Amino acid sequence: MDQTAQFEQQRPRLLRVAGRVLNDPHEAEDVVQNAWLRMDAADGDIDNLPGWLTTVTTRLCLDRLRARIPVPEADVDVVETSPDASEEIALAETVGVALHILLDRLTPTERVAFVLHDSFGFDFHTIAEILGRTPVAARKMASRARSKVAQPATRLTVLEGQADWQVVDAFLAAARNGDFTRLLELLAPNAIVEGDPAAITLGTPDHLEGAEQVARFFNGAAKAAFPVYVAERPGAAWIHRGEPKVVFDFRINRGVVQRIDFRAESKILKQVQHRHGQQRV
Repeated sequence: MDQTAQFEQQRPRLLRVAGRVLNDPHEAEDVVQNAWLRMDAADGDIDNLPGWLTTVTTRLCLDRLRARIPVPEADVDVVETSPDASEEIALAETVGVALHILLDRLTPTERVAFVLHDSFGFDFHTIAEILGRTPVAARKMASRARSKVAQPATRLTVLEGQADWQVVDAFLAAARNGDFTRLLELLAPNAIVEGDPAAITLGTPDHLEGAEQVARFFNGAAKAAFPVYVAERPGAAWIHRGEPKVVFDFRINRGVVQRIDFRAESKILKQVQHRHGQQRV
């Protein structure tokens, strides 16, 4: 496959990254087009073209953010210590316009580190290479951004007729926060979890049955699960370096979770679309 064909294959992912960082679809299109121009002008073949395109696209986004905020960025004061496990916990989903307003509080590098890690699952070593910083500094930027963006959690009341995406997002928040009681509230008594063969190979359970067993499995988990649409259903996915690896396919009935299928078949992964709340992104 030539580089132009590879670029077209990567374009939707690059647009998602640029769109999330810049919060402007038109700017995102422009940035991705500029990445194509740089690729086209490069001499010879590029090793690891997806990684190269991600780096170029993100750095172009960083340039746009710095142009919006033409002020010096303070250096990150970092002590070289062992990573704090708490900094790995993804922010419980904040959605809609509020998130974009909060992102505007961040410096350009904080914003890039936060979005790449908490929205797309990039590791800090990769983010550090993109930003030209150390992995510890990249981790610190994301942590600082997370503390600026974090808002007090709002407990949702489970009501019949509640939107399915709200139930899914409440379930993810309860799982990440280790709120066992809330998980039980959100699960039907006979809730089931199943894994398809591809997902089981990646380490998911093959079968769980009953609200208590399912809640125990998810309690304190789902830290790398991000909100998505699976075809037309709101769900979640484990995302690594911007690519979905396992889908959490939720079945909701009357405001509670009846079933969750872990799915990793390629045809299912192709149906995944990122979302913020109800909005596709």
